[in-house]
Amino acid sequence: MYQLIRVREHTGSGWNASLRRFLKHYKKQNKGMEDTDRKNSGFSMPFPERKAVMGNKTGNNIIRLLRADEIECRASLVSEKGLSLLLYKDARVDQRILDETFGIFGWKRSHQCINDKLYCTVEIYNKETGEWVAKQDVGTNGEQQKEKSQASDSFKRACFNWGIGRELYSAPFIWVPASKTEIQKKGKKYCCNERFTVSSIEYNAEREITELVIKDGQSQTVYELKPRTAGWKQAGKTRKDAGQQHVSSMQMENLEKELQRTGVSMDAVKERYRIEDPEQMSGEVCRKVMSALAKTKPKDAA
Repeated sequence: MYQLIRVREHTGSGWNASLRRFLKHYKKQNKGMEDTDRKNSGFSMPFPERKAVMGNKTGNNIIRLLRADEIECRASLVSEKGLSLLLYKDARVDQRILDETFGIFGWKRSHQCINDKLYCTVEIYNKETGEWVAKQDVGTNGEQQKEKSQASDSFKRACFNWGIGRELYSAPFIWVPASKTEIQKKGKKYCCNERFTVSSIEYNAEREITELVIKDGQSQTVYELKPRTAGWKQAGKTRKDAGQQHVSSMQMENLEKELQRTGVSMDAVKERYRIEDPEQMSGEVCRKVMSALAKTKPKDAA
């Protein structure tokens, strides 16, 4: 307060110089406090200049892995032969883990509209440096309640950047055959009204899914991923080489989109490439299928 009064005593040309000196001194003395003031004032803005924290560990805080009851299943591609499932989390899970890991006052979120797209910034308070560290991502629209859907989606994506639920990216291709569920045909499309839940899930030291059991509404197991037997990985083989043995969840998701675009059935792919179970498709075969589909015209233009 004394310094502020001294600045006000200056007049004429000396005023600007004194003000600049005061502001420089103020920023130096209050470094790292601007964000706290912004939080209290309710003001928010994009933070492209902020530093990022790598990995799933920030200081002494380790973001835990998702429990089975925190993971939900959604049907991705449904056909007369069966359906594929995707694993996902909702925003409430993100909020719970942020509270558990950093405390209710240790994180904050804000939303910004950039080029008509809604971005979410999730900030974590670093007690060691006294800084708010931010990570940001953009959301996509849903079919209903677009604004709410986009806000929730951008928040979940920003939390993925912090490592919450990132282990879901290691999920295998989950295929439920028609013999294990009830598939109905409505018009030209197939659908399934069954509700699937994750019964159990296990991870390895690298935070990758190694065991997975999914059940239907009658508690019947429709999918099970069993751990690999000891010694399956050959000595000297790198993680990159080992990961190429089986198709990834991301590869299968892209394949499903290409099948929908071209109108090519999964049965046709299985017959051409001699695949008994899509779940057992190798990454190399998947790349060959994608290459062939890329040369295929869309079903509407065929």
